[in-house]
Amino acid sequence: MEIRLSHLSKDFTSAGKRIHALADVDLTIPADHIFTLLGPSGCGKTTLLRCIVGLESPDAGEIAIGGEVVWSRERGVFVPPEKRGLGMVFQTYAIWPHMTVFENVAYPLQARKRPREEIRRMVARTLERVQLEGFENRPATKLSGGQQQRVALARALVAEPKVILFDEPLSNLDAKLREETRKELRRFLSELKITAVYVTHDRVEALCLSDSIAVMRDGRIVAIGDPRKIYFDSDHRFVADFIGRANLVEGRVHSHGPSHTLVDSAIGPLACQQRPQLAAGSAVAVCIRPEFIRVPASGGAGGRNVFRGRLESLVFVGEAYEGELRVGDSRLIARIDPAAALAEGAEVDFAVEPEHCFALAH
Repeated sequence: MEIRLSHLSKDFTSAGKRIHALADVDLTIPADHIFTLLGPSGCGKTTLLRCIVGLESPDAGEIAIGGEVVWSRERGVFVPPEKRGLGMVFQTYAIWPHMTVFENVAYPLQARKRPREEIRRMVARTLERVQLEGFENRPATKLSGGQQQRVALARALVAEPKVILFDEPLSNLDAKLREETRKELRRFLSELKITAVYVTHDRVEALCLSDSIAVMRDGRIVAIGDPRKIYFDSDHRFVADFIGRANLVEGRVHSHGPSHTLVDSAIGPLACQQRPQLAAGSAVAVCIRPEFIRVPASGGAGGRNVFRGRLESLVFVGEAYEGELRVGDSRLIARIDPAAALAEGAEVDFAVEPEHCFALAH
């Protein structure tokens, strides 16, 4: 079910100051997509989610779900949350501790006065989907964090909504469980062919889960795309820096060749992805991801975009070393093979392929 937001605005007043939580947001969320709203705290993503579900009323604009307008200031339309046909999973799970797993999941159906046998059948099917069959009579207080998250998901799914919304549902889980649950959640939602709107500030979570990502900043959407486009081919400096660790090297566009844009940078001449829209002489920042800086184990490098730097620090982080390379006044973070026979203080050559460098306008 498609969700369409048109010219949505929402202001709050705090300590006498007016805060623009949403600023003229236009957005179409495709049907049967896992669509993530990603951004730092305070960017407006949760406010946008709460407007969709009906827990907040915008100051202006229009919201349509599946072609039906559910909120419009101009038309005087307000469809209450319980009539919008949405499921919701909150950050805190909101599981009732005095109820069993079955009672928690069955509650939305009981509130709709569904027949008892239908409730039993639908709850059993949903618990099987989330791999909680056999837990029906378990008290909610006897569940692990991951199991509670799955109960919350089952409760949101049991009434078979066309749209389900998630407000940072994995933030309370430890790192290993969060990784496992991300995979499960991606599988559930892909199999169900359901529209999901997911709010997070965790960039790894967004990249793993999403079909599409909208990056928000200061109440506005600054970029939309699939995970690979957002990560590898952003046109926006904030997005490139926020979506993953990035080295941003200052420079100016020198010229445009047949296949690359050439930049005079703080570390030397750089051949980058072709960006013909950037005029020669314009100030840019070249984004280079740490994982694409190639530091050979022997300390020598060949090819294009080869530089020499001093390895100022080398920290073992498990699957790799994280090294800090100094070139003149610039410092770059690099991911280095853990088998590399390198030491702090060494002078090393390193290289980065042009397709892994992209220039961003200031």
